[in-house]
Amino acid sequence: MLRAIRFATKLNMQIAPESAADIPQLEVLLKNFPAPRLFDELVKMWLSGKGFDNFMLMRELNILKQLVPQLEKLLKQEPEGKAFQLITRALQDTDQRVASDKPVTPAFIFAAMLWYPVEVRAQTLLIESGLNENDAFGIAMTEILDDIQRTIAIPKRFSLAMRDIWFLQSRLSKRAGRRAFKLMEQSKFRGAYDFLVLRVAAEGGELQELARWWEQFQYSDESERLALIQQLGKAGIDSPKRRRTYKRKRNVSGNNEHHG
Repeated sequence: MLRAIRFATKLNMQIAPESAADIPQLEVLLKNFPAPRLFDELVKMWLSGKGFDNFMLMRELNILKQLVPQLEKLLKQEPEGKAFQLITRALQDTDQRVASDKPVTPAFIFAAMLWYPVEVRAQTLLIESGLNENDAFGIAMTEILDDIQRTIAIPKRFSLAMRDIWFLQSRLSKRAGRRAFKLMEQSKFRGAYDFLVLRVAAEGGELQELARWWEQFQYSDESERLALIQQLGKAGIDSPKRRRTYKRKRNVSGNNEHHG
């Protein structure tokens, strides 16, 4: 079934209607395959340069619920909501990188697939257990990753990178003092920033200002960076009274380097 989808998109062909009609009835058989094998197959599906097309056909044929049920649950609730926007934009970005012969990594795609399931679980833990935000998020990450491993065996080197990308999302808003400088020294900073840019496209709102600030910060010199930090409140959030338009603006949806 997965190969039929992959070859259909690769060759710009259609699956025969009688064969396509059988897939939604037989997709439960995917559970019979070893989790490491399914990971390898999905890497071929999503990092081949046809990731977006493969994802959309997989969704159409109702296969996602067997492979990524955590995501499918959210897509069922909001078919074109922020979870859909995030993963499709991540796949389109990856397809462009493949076409340009740039490096790609499964960690970024799976981080996009599972970001909102992690966020939903963290919110539930906050409400039900009284944990602080960091602890709730940490537990949510572990639970979602443990859950997905039963279906798709994501190698540790990728799951650790996913954790780094997720964890840095909360830290990107804390920029006061020397925090912004230290964050830029993190090996996964660029991946975390590019992930933030994708979240902006999916959510908009306050994230857009945060992404714009980091875009400005990255391409400024030392004195400009210090000036940007001085505009922040004590918690590292922009102070509304002191906000101003930056002299130099760059498009935050520019060339992402999340796989570098």
